[in-house]
Amino acid sequence: MPRKKKSSGRKYGKAAGKTVASVMRRKKRGTLISGRGGKGGTVKSRKQAIAIGLSEARKKGAKVPRKAA
Repeated sequence: MPRKKKSSGRKYGKAAGKTVASVMRRKKRGTLISGRGGKGGTVKSRKQAIAIGLSEARKKGAKVPRKAA
């Protein structure tokens, strides 16, 4: 009898989703700034905003998979 693949559950936790959502709101308002200490420019890219959100969620200890590279 072939084995069934076990479902892995949630990849990202609820807290991670909330953090990313708040970062996306900051991007929409134009207050999201890239780089350490906010010395970079305003974030324009959606992908960059999501990456910043996941990074912040990781720092807070939320369930987020490790960086690929």
